[in-house]
Amino acid sequence: MKKLFSAVMAAALALSLAACGSSGSTTATTAAAAAASEAPAAEAAAPASLGKMTMGTGGTAGTYYAFGGVLGQYIKNKGGVDVTVVSTDGSKANIQGIDAGDYQLGTVQSDVMAYAWEGSKSFEEDGAIDTFRVIGGLYAETVQLVTMDASIKSVADLKGKAVSIGAPGSGVYFNAIDVLTAAGLSEDDIKPQYLSFADSTEGLKDGKIDAAFIVAGAPTPAITELTTTNDAYLVPIDGEIGEKVLASCPYYTSLAIPAGTYKGQDEDVTTVTVKATMIISADATEEQAYAVTAAIYDNIDAITAEHAKGAELSIENATSGMTAPFHAGAAKYFKEKGVDVETK
Repeated sequence: MKKLFSAVMAAALALSLAACGSSGSTTATTAAAAAASEAPAAEAAAPASLGKMTMGTGGTAGTYYAFGGVLGQYIKNKGGVDVTVVSTDGSKANIQGIDAGDYQLGTVQSDVMAYAWEGSKSFEEDGAIDTFRVIGGLYAETVQLVTMDASIKSVADLKGKAVSIGAPGSGVYFNAIDVLTAAGLSEDDIKPQYLSFADSTEGLKDGKIDAAFIVAGAPTPAITELTTTNDAYLVPIDGEIGEKVLASCPYYTSLAIPAGTYKGQDEDVTTVTVKATMIISADATEEQAYAVTAAIYDNIDAITAEHAKGAELSIENATSGMTAPFHAGAAKYFKEKGVDVETK
């Protein structure tokens, strides 16, 4: 009976405290805090939802699509923006998709981004597009010239050959033309084929083409698959040809693809690169753009563990060499890191 009486009194006391306003709340809060302190640490709460976005990437055999999938997960899980990653025709299509409102995020080549902002080259007929803003640079996009033809040792050897140079007006197309021009060749000096990365590798296997320009972060899945099962190799873009490419446009830099990047590649292969860049719709809120930026550049180590291209992420790489303005939300993030960037 004494035990029963004690239990009833304890229950009554608890009810009275709950009904006593602030003093009861304080007691309850203290009790809850004490209980929480004894419980195992909980995982960090999921970020507040900041809406949905669609990210345009590239073909499924390229780096844009694979790396974009990784970034999309971090933007969702760390930034609170629910991202759907879709395969597209690449840089120009992603910029046009943002302009049309079909996409809100996109991965693009830095040179194509500049063409869009200026209304030049691949955007000369359509005119300039200013409905996007920069989030940040991601990684080096390497101009890779791949072949299975043992007679092709340099770019000059492409004369008279069937060569895939990307879709007309694409970033790959203009990169290929820049390299051919540096070698003293024009589109008329080759048998141009306008193929995707996947179709290019299939064309090489079937003997329908002799070489292909593939512009993507190395290692590129399409080339990895090709070199694993075939005697394919990279042709260097260096020496006088490389110097002319670098002099022709400020977007290019020189890069050595390390030996062992692809099966059978025993030596470094020097070539030229542009920069893969993340862009966002100018209509995105500052909060959204900040969240996207932080989700990427605050999680570099974790992203690198999932995709090798994460190793090239850095604040310096994100903010250098951009020829279009940053979104105000991205600029806010980089300012917190001590870097001022241009906005509009």
